[in-house]
Amino acid sequence: MIDTHSVGDMIGAVPEEKETRRASRYDAVIATLVGLCALCVSAYTAHVQRQQVRAAVWPILEFDSANGPIHFILANKGVGPAIIRHVVVRVDGQPVRNWREAVERILGPGYLASESDMSFHVFAAGESRTVFTPRDPENNPLNFDKSNPLWVKMNKERLRVSVEICYCSTLGECWTLRASGLEPSTTTETRHCPTPSATSFQQ
Repeated sequence: MIDTHSVGDMIGAVPEEKETRRASRYDAVIATLVGLCALCVSAYTAHVQRQQVRAAVWPILEFDSANGPIHFILANKGVGPAIIRHVVVRVDGQPVRNWREAVERILGPGYLASESDMSFHVFAAGESRTVFTPRDPENNPLNFDKSNPLWVKMNKERLRVSVEICYCSTLGECWTLRASGLEPSTTTETRHCPTPSATSFQQ
């Protein structure tokens, strides 16, 4: 048999094969880069969407007191519901289990109060609730009256009350609000809320 391929044809075929392999490698690299870019874009889009959802359901609790009449208020200033998981109320740094115990610590026995629950309550966006209103022995609220010694005393002593409230959003993100009449309130993010204990507030 006679070989009809010339030596020149065989030599010329080698560079063509090398060029083909080189082009295939470039195509693979480009395809990999495109895939990585698509993955990054997808991850960033998911992150942005989560941040948008988070912002749309973000609760912000605020605890405060006022003196006309004297009362304590808990309000949700955020745009999403606040799910209260754990509450601690203190008077002079010592935990109390309910508002009746709190008013006895402040004013002594014999005084009444209007009370509303906080623990495990879900505060809707914009919801505000008067959680504690101390009353005199005749069951009257302590209206603003500097001539009333009981109002003067309670107006001063209400600053002894402090709260620690752990609450979560509907996404499961949680925060702890710490508020006191003597210091500015603070809110810090936390991984999860404490489980109820002997120091937990029962209302």
